[in-house]
Amino acid sequence: MIWGMGVETAGEKVLRRGTVRRGTAKMDKASRILLVALVFCLALAPAQAADKKDKQQDKTVKPMAGPRATMLRETPLYVAPDVTSQKVDRVQEGRELVVAETSGPWVRVFANTDTEEVDERDAPVFGQETAPPPVSGWMQKKGLIQESTPNGDRILMGEAATQETLAEDARGPRNAGQTARFLYRRVVEFFPNSPLAAEAAWRAADIRWQFEKADAFKRPSAKEKEAYLREQLYEDELKKVIKNYPHTRQADLAAYEMLDNKLCGDWEGQTKCPEKESEYFEKYAAEHPDGPRTAQALYQAAYRQAVLGDMYSSDNNDKKADAARAKACSLTEQLQSKFPASDYTNRAADLVYKFDQGLAVYGSDRE
Repeated sequence: MIWGMGVETAGEKVLRRGTVRRGTAKMDKASRILLVALVFCLALAPAQAADKKDKQQDKTVKPMAGPRATMLRETPLYVAPDVTSQKVDRVQEGRELVVAETSGPWVRVFANTDTEEVDERDAPVFGQETAPPPVSGWMQKKGLIQESTPNGDRILMGEAATQETLAEDARGPRNAGQTARFLYRRVVEFFPNSPLAAEAAWRAADIRWQFEKADAFKRPSAKEKEAYLREQLYEDELKKVIKNYPHTRQADLAAYEMLDNKLCGDWEGQTKCPEKESEYFEKYAAEHPDGPRTAQALYQAAYRQAVLGDMYSSDNNDKKADAARAKACSLTEQLQSKFPASDYTNRAADLVYKFDQGLAVYGSDRE
């Protein structure tokens, strides 16, 4: 090797140093043996590391042995196609399966049986060493929906909607909400060209958002004034809805939902929060003029302007108070023009009436 032409490895350094020493003094036999052993170990180490990494990856790669599928009921896995054989695990409804083999009324599958599916934020930084491999076993085909199942998208969508309804019932199954989410995701994954795919993607993302939002609002940080002082809700699924289904009702809904990450926890009687939030809602209404949440956004902006009117009045800043209330009236006129039948239009009219009558919108103690 010509020095300076490339990066010198540890083994090459050892060899070079040995050569220099041989030029000045003869090495004894023990030193030569030690040198050879050291060079061998240094050369072997990268290969061992690579081999270890390959084995780890082999354990975590899902074996795509056949068509994807899912079940419409919780189903046991067996070591053999026989109900008297040993049970391997139970597969929850909506989990992803890969069909490897069929034998009469039985199928051998690779099944994802984790309690929770992978969250990108929880994935290890270096590799996926902690990801559990799928479980293999036999299950009965009753209730199996594959990518090739006729009307499979409608069947999955219907079951997901049923589970979502059960989740809203206090007497419903404990995991009905998550089951609905899994089933909606299967619609998108198995039938990406289905006319139901956009709605399924939105509903799956919305269920996750609502779960995270409920959890986040239980924490003390939910009351922090600044939004950045609390953990932000996971936006990637909603962003995918906007990216994959642009200019649709579902994209409009996803964009509105993400405003939650920008809103203050507690205004603390200060004008900064309602001012910024009013801008967010007005901007949303301008970018989604005919969306399913446009009337709601206009009302939220009008409400915050009415609140600002009360805040400025309490600080004896009548000029800003009048400007805020005028803005609230303008937003209410937009609602009356574009959404005359909406409840949000009536609620905005109620706001205008209250501040016209000198009634407080933000706290009755300010009357």
